[in-house]
Amino acid sequence: MTSVLYDVPGPRAIARNRILGVITVVVVAAILGFFLWRLFATGQFSAEKWQAFTYTNVWMQIGLATLRTLAAFAVAAVGALILGFTLAIGRMSDHAWIRVPVGAVVEFLRAVPVLVFMFLLYYGLPVIGVRMPPYWAVVIALIAYNGSVLAEVIRAGVESLPRGQQEAGYAIGLRKAGVMQLVLLPQAIRAMMPVIIAQLVVTLKDTALGFIITYPELLFYARFIGSQSELGSPIIPATMIVGAIYIGLCLILSFVANTVEKRLRRSSAGVNIAQAEQPTQEITDTELIITQRGGGRAGGD
Repeated sequence: MTSVLYDVPGPRAIARNRILGVITVVVVAAILGFFLWRLFATGQFSAEKWQAFTYTNVWMQIGLATLRTLAAFAVAAVGALILGFTLAIGRMSDHAWIRVPVGAVVEFLRAVPVLVFMFLLYYGLPVIGVRMPPYWAVVIALIAYNGSVLAEVIRAGVESLPRGQQEAGYAIGLRKAGVMQLVLLPQAIRAMMPVIIAQLVVTLKDTALGFIITYPELLFYARFIGSQSELGSPIIPATMIVGAIYIGLCLILSFVANTVEKRLRRSSAGVNIAQAEQPTQEITDTELIITQRGGGRAGGD
C-alpha cells in the first residue's frame, strides 16, 4: 500500500522509527535533567537568589515593564499590518513604476536585521542632529521589518488563489480595487492567517531587542535585577520569570488569533452554505407556485 506523498513504512521502518523516537526523548530528557542539576548545584533555586521577588516593588516594576513591552508591540503590530497591506498591494500593481520601487523597498527592509534598524534609528540619527526616543526606535524598526515580511505573506496568499476568482470579480463589473478588496484579500487573509499569527508572535518577541538601546521593557528590567549584587545577582531567576511572561503573552496572542481565525472560517462557511441553498429554495418556491396554479385549474375544470 502506497501514499500519494510517501511510501507507507513497513514493520521494520515502524520499529526503527519507534526506537529513534525513544532515543530522542531520552536524549532531550537527559539534556534538560543536566541543566536542572546544574541549576540546583549552583544554588539558582536557593532562597537567596529568589529573595528579590519577595518585594512588592519588584513585581510592580515587572508589571510596568510588561506594559511597556505590550505598548511597543501593539503599535508595531498595527503599523506592520498596515505597512504590509500597503506594500503587498503596491507590489501587485499593474504599473511597473509602482511595482518595481515597492519591490525594491520590500527586499531592502527584509534584508536589514531588526537590531540594525534600531541601532541606526537610536545611535545613527543623533549624528545628523535627529534624536529619537528608544520607544519609537523600537516601534519603527519592528514596523519596517515585520511589515515587509507580512507584505510577502499577503502577496503569496493572493497569488495562490485560483485565477477564476479574479476573473469572476471582473465579470460582475468590479474594478481591480474592488476585486482586491472584496474578493481576493478576504480569502488570502483567511488562508494565510496562521503565518500572520506566527509573524505577530515574532514581533512580540523582538521587542526584547529594545533592551540593547535602553528601552525599559521586560528583558531590560530582568538584566537590571540580575546585576544587583545586594539582591544576590539573581540573573537566572529573573530570566526565568521574564521568559514565563513572554511565553504567557505569546500563548494569549495565539489564542486570540486562533479564535478570530475560527470565527472567520465559520462566517465564510455560513455564507457559502446560504449561497448554495438559495437556488434550491427558489426552485422549491417555483414548484409550489406551479402546483398551486395547476391545482386551481384542475378544480376549475
